[in-house]
Formats: sequence, C-alpha cells, structure tokens
Amino acid sequence: MTMQAIGKPHSRVDGRAKVTGGARYAAEFNQPDQLYAVVVGSTVGLGRILRIDAGAVAQMPGVRAVISHLNAPRLAYQPHKGGTDPANGERLHVLQDDQVRFYGQPVAVIVADSLDHAERAAAALAVSYAGETPVVDPLDAKVQPVAPQAGRAGADRSRGDADAAFAAAPVTVEASFDMARENHTPMEPHATIAAWSGDRLTLWSKSQFVVNEQAEIAAIFGMPAANVQVICPFVGGGFGTSLRTWPHVTLAAIAARQVGRPVKLVLTRRQMFHTTGHRPRTLQRVALGATTDGRLTSLIHEGSGETSRYEQFVEALTSTSGFMYSCPNVRTRYRLLPMDTGTPTFMRGPGEASGMYAVESAIDELSYKLGIDPVELRRRNEPAIDEAEKLPFSSRSLMQCYALGAERFGWASRDPRPRAMRDGRLLIGWGVASASYPCFFSPASARVRLLADGSAEVEAASSDMGPGTYTSMTQVAAETLSLPLDKVRFSLGRSDFPATPSHGGSQTMSSVGSAVRAACLAVQAELAKRAVADRRSQLFGASIDSVEWREGRLSRKGDAAAGPSYSELVTGAGGSPVEAGASAARDAAIAKQYSMHAFGAVFVEVSVDPDLGLVRLRRAVGAYGAGRIVNPKLATSQCIGGMVGGLGMALMERTALDPRDGRPVNAHMGDYLVPVNLDVPHLEAHFVEEQDPHVNPLGVKGLGEVALVGMAPAIANAVFHATGKRVRELPIRIENLLDV
Repeated sequence: MTMQAIGKPHSRVDGRAKVTGGARYAAEFNQPDQLYAVVVGSTVGLGRILRIDAGAVAQMPGVRAVISHLNAPRLAYQPHKGGTDPANGERLHVLQDDQVRFYGQPVAVIVADSLDHAERAAAALAVSYAGETPVVDPLDAKVQPVAPQAGRAGADRSRGDADAAFAAAPVTVEASFDMARENHTPMEPHATIAAWSGDRLTLWSKSQFVVNEQAEIAAIFGMPAANVQVICPFVGGGFGTSLRTWPHVTLAAIAARQVGRPVKLVLTRRQMFHTTGHRPRTLQRVALGATTDGRLTSLIHEGSGETSRYEQFVEALTSTSGFMYSCPNVRTRYRLLPMDTGTPTFMRGPGEASGMYAVESAIDELSYKLGIDPVELRRRNEPAIDEAEKLPFSSRSLMQCYALGAERFGWASRDPRPRAMRDGRLLIGWGVASASYPCFFSPASARVRLLADGSAEVEAASSDMGPGTYTSMTQVAAETLSLPLDKVRFSLGRSDFPATPSHGGSQTMSSVGSAVRAACLAVQAELAKRAVADRRSQLFGASIDSVEWREGRLSRKGDAAAGPSYSELVTGAGGSPVEAGASAARDAAIAKQYSMHAFGAVFVEVSVDPDLGLVRLRRAVGAYGAGRIVNPKLATSQCIGGMVGGLGMALMERTALDPRDGRPVNAHMGDYLVPVNLDVPHLEAHFVEEQDPHVNPLGVKGLGEVALVGMAPAIANAVFHATGKRVRELPIRIENLLDV
C-alpha cells in the first residue's frame, strides 16, 4: 500500500520547537560584539530637513554612530523589481537626500552599545524641518485620481453597455462604500540583524521573500547577489507586511558597515505603522441592475485606492466583478489616489477582500429590494463560465459551498425580515457573502537528498509565517517518496536554498509544493539511474524503463518481490547522499485554457445592542472549494485565522491619520483595535470535495486569502438584517448604529 501523508490531519512538525522556544526568529540570532540601532523618523509629513544636531548626541553614553543623509554612504540603488514590488515608480532611497515624503520616514539611525543607549540617543536627536501640510485624505480636493500605469489585469474592463442597461433596468441598487486603511500588526515586529565579513553581508531578517530580499539589498548596495545571504527560518505573522524589503533592512546594513560590527535593528510597534506598508483606504461605487425575478442585467464597479506619490501600489480591487456573476453588461474602473504617505502593500486578501466587500454588500441590498433570499439570488446568477475571460473554470464549487454552509449554519430557519430576530433585548442578524481568490502558481525550485539511513532532506527558500509550511511540505515529500513523516526533514528560509516565490498570494502550497514533489521524483530518478549502472546493485544492467519505485523500493516492473530500499541503494553506492533538484511552473498553455480560482461562502450571526450600538459576532461558518486539502487540521486553522482577520476588517481595524501632518494617531495596540479571544466566537470551516487537475500537479488552490475575503461583507450584511440600517463603511462602528 502506498504511504499516504497528504490529506491527513498531521500535527505541526515544528510545533514542539515553537511552544518550547526552540524556534528562532530574526531578532533572536544575536551575534558576538553586536551593537544596537534605533531609527529616528520624521516628525513632519512633508518637507525638507534643515538641520540635524548630531554633535551632542554622538557624545552620549554608548553611542557609536549617528547616521543621516549628511554622512551616510551614497548607495547604488540599481534597478530592481521583485514580484511584490510596485511595477511603476521608485522605492524610497533611505538617507540619500534631505526630502521628507511621509510622516515617520527614516531620517537618521543611531547605533549604540545597548538598546537603552540607542533609544535615549534617538529621543534626544534634534531635527529641524521646513515642513508643509501633507495630503493624506483621499476625499481632499487636492487629490487627483490617476490610472495605474502597470499592475494586475482587469482594472478597467467592459462588456456590453453597462450604463445603458442600468438605466433601463426594472430594479436597481446604487451605493458608495468607504473602507478604512488597515495596518498588518503581526505579533513579531520587523527586525534585522546585519553582519559584514569583508564584502559579504549576512542578514537575519524577518522576510516572506528571502530571495527577493537578497536581490534587493544587492541592488541597493551595488554588489553581487551571491554576496548577500538572508536567513529567516520562522516568521511570527506577516499577512503581507514582510513581502517587500523595507528601509530598515538597508539601515541595518548601512549601520553594520559603518561601525564594522554586527548590528541589530528592531522596529517599534509605532514605527511599523510608518514604513512597512498597509492596506490602502479604498472608495468604491457599485451599481446593479436586475430584472424583477433577480437576473442581473448590469454590474458597474468603480474603485479607487490610495498610493504614495513615489510609487504606484496596484491591487485587484475590481478583478472579481467580471466573473463572479452571470451578467451581460459589466463595466469596471480602477484609479489610484496619490498622497503624501508611505507606499501601501499587499495585506491578506489584497484587492479581492476590499472589492468584494462592496459588491457583496450591493448584492445583498438587491436581494432585499427584490424580496429574494440572498443565497437564492446568487444561485440565479451563477455563471457557467468566466464571462470576463470567456474561459471555463478549472473548477468552481461556489454553489456546493453555499449548500454545505447553509446546512451547517441552519440558514433555512432565518426570518428574512430585518429586525425580526431577537435574543432578549438584542437584535440578531444573519448575513452571507461569497468569497473568491485566484489560484497563483509561480515558478519554484526545491532540492532533495537521500541519506544512507533511508531519510530524506528537502530544501527550498520559502518562508513560514504560520500556515504550517514545514508540515505540509514534509507531507508532500513523504507521500511522494513513500516515507514516514519522521524520515523527512524539510528546511526553508535561506536565500542559498533553491529559489521560490514570495510566501504570499496563497501560492506556497501550489508552487513550492509542486517543486518539492518534482524534486522527490528527480532524486528517485537519479538513484534509479545509479542503481542500474552500479555493478554491485542487484538491478545492474536493467534499463531505466524496466524498473519502478514501489513503497520506497526500486523493483523490476512485474516483479512482485520487494526491491532494495533507499538506504540499501545509497549504502551500496558508497554511502554518500544522493541529491537532485527540480523546478515546477504552470504550463502556459493550460493557463490560457482555464480560469482558475478558489471559492467560498461565509455565513455569520451577529448581535446588535440597540441602546449601545455595539456589534458582536456570535458565530460563523465558512465553506470553501479549495481543491485538494493537504492537511485538514492546518487548513481549518488557516481558515479560522482568515475569518478572524475579516472580523477585524468589519468591526475594528482602522488607521486614523492626523490631517495636519499625516501622523497615524492610533499607532499602538491600545487604540488600533484587533480581535482578541473574547471577540472570537465559535468559528467553523468546512471544505467541499473538489478535484482540479489543471491548477497544479498537486491539485491545491490555497486558503490564506479566500478565507478572509467574504467575512467582512457577511458581517455587514448581518448588521443590516439585525438593524434594518445599511452601513457602507468599514469598520462598522458604534457611531454608525446609535440611531438603530
């Protein structure tokens, strides 16, 4: 019987290391003779540095260097665009001039012999500015929308005549939506330890994309990428904030080279609101036209999102609107709003989460206007193909998700009338929304070694920010090689391992997992080739085509007898490990034949206190069509995490900026609200059976994003059902509901 590891709810292979403190994160790789760096950020949101009084600070106890644009090295900043960097614009050139582009921009870095000394000196550094009032509100009349110059496809698209169809529709809904800026706020802060050895640089750095960090730092310093090593075995939460290489990494490397010793730099929680990206605030308009029996005749989705003035951050804000529903007339439009802020970045469910909030809220509003159950309305508009691309879906299980979710939730007992369901004095609301996220599959590589003891070592440069990458890749290798899990050791998080794409976009399992599978098959082929050529082997002289691997043993085809094992073959060939590497990538022809997406349906119940306007999530059920589920335990955990993130988006998370200087006024965990244990009720995640041979060799789709995407609109729709009031801004706050 073939060893089956995929599909089993194995516990995390790295779990013991995490709960005992054995897992080491970026800031924990302390080096001999290490110094400490603290960033000094701008206290104006726009302008020019006039003076930096470094003399007195340089004489403070323990201070080894005060580095600013006045004495920092002129860096090469050679062109480099990683897959997660904005395609248009130029990244911030840190400490290279006197210009201030946003509040909190690094203007100096202090290096000292202790963190305490560095912090004291940073607080004492006096910087004078010629400040201007920045533009940080997208509703400011000074903000001029611009079309993206490059980015993800599907922003401005049209089929039919959506405006004419909307004007002629018997039933219409038109609404505008405002979704707040969010910051990622992972548990682990951004941290980098930099150490030079001659012209070689080692960075122990929090990163979801170590090979890109290697390439970016090499380009900034004008050095060969081979001279930069990035190490990151564990990431304590990322959600997208560590996909790019932010200025603090460069600052750590500058400081270490300037003082000639290793330097540790850890951003404060407040600084993470300034320089490490955020989900952009978005403004959207959705207009729907329909027949009286609920068939969509027009769908218009217009959206705009903030970006910095020096880069264009583009996300998939309107991308799902063309294929989620069957509609002959669709128009989408996407614009950017350049402002005096740092560049936004990808945050879990980027674009799709924001865009589907608006569309799914409008669909729900249409269902009430028509008097049709929200699930039934979606069923009536379920497309047979992707009508935007005119391609069949590789698989689409949305209706199966609705059926499963409705059954688990008990949707049939819902009273459709707003304000009709109560629990004592509390108003009870039920809401539902769809979710979708594309199936990315980027080129990836892996390496496998078979050892004389019969075990396997697997390596790839991927990251693990919590979804269980160590475990899922071990399962793929174990099943492909027919080995027990404890005979496979998977390693990641080093830039000298085989290159992989970013640990984001729900693509790690599809991309890296496929590469691990390919590398396992490659090492089997290499060992078989050696076995048939080795005179000491019992398979000597056989042709490659006449042998096969069965249960981790190499046998002649048609011979029922068990052949030699990995251990026997490696030992018989001298005992040296047998190694092979391989890569995996999506077949371009297949990519042109199918539209590939994961889908989900989310059902929620909320309570609303009519006197206080306080909204509480009481329970939620998510049902997902995500292809093959490698590990149900990890997949469930992923989905619950995504649902919690959607809860934060719906009811809590909002970064508020002071219009006078662009300062994030709630840049700390006291006022930037995220869900905690008491906010999280019973959450369920279920998976429909889905076979999809087209998306990748493993048939997986990814779960990190799709689990978040539908949660916020489902909660917003439930709030309407509970109160009869439609709130069209996120997060939904007490102020929105005081009059219910």
